[in-house]
Amino acid sequence: MNADEERQFREFVAARSRSLLHTAYLLTGDWEQGRDLLQTALASTARRWSHLRDRQQPEIYVRRALYHAQVDRFRLLSWGRETVTDALPDQPSTQAADWADTVVQRQDIIAALRRLPKRQRAVIVLRYFEDRPDSEIAEILGVTQGTVRSQTHKALVSLRTGLADAGLSTTASPTTGKGVSA
Repeated sequence: MNADEERQFREFVAARSRSLLHTAYLLTGDWEQGRDLLQTALASTARRWSHLRDRQQPEIYVRRALYHAQVDRFRLLSWGRETVTDALPDQPSTQAADWADTVVQRQDIIAALRRLPKRQRAVIVLRYFEDRPDSEIAEILGVTQGTVRSQTHKALVSLRTGLADAGLSTTASPTTGKGVSA
């Protein structure tokens, strides 16, 4: 990488790292793991920066690297597994304020996202958290638009079932007015 390419890469990282970190967090469910995942994806991108054909869209390459790095991490035998339980370890107090209810609801949603298979989680994150169209999601993940739509449908069915089992409404939140919908 020459000096001009290095400058371009540093500018890209400075401009987009916050958004990319949020995506990495949503893919992993943990800020520290998200930072590690983003670092891995950026290191991969830095190695390939001079070979990227379309310098106007490096973000797609990084997002694809994030997704693939996340899938690769779970394939490793040494990667720690989470234990799924029926009950949350912390229960909110009976005098909980609306903010506490919102935090618990967000934790339930994140937990439901964690239970989704990796591709379904990636599709949900890209569509609903990053507001990306099917065509862009398909390009990032390297699949067809039909696969994006079917994975979205399957993920939403799983989320609705999981949130209903957790006692959350999938139509509207009392605090935000938003729910899980297609």
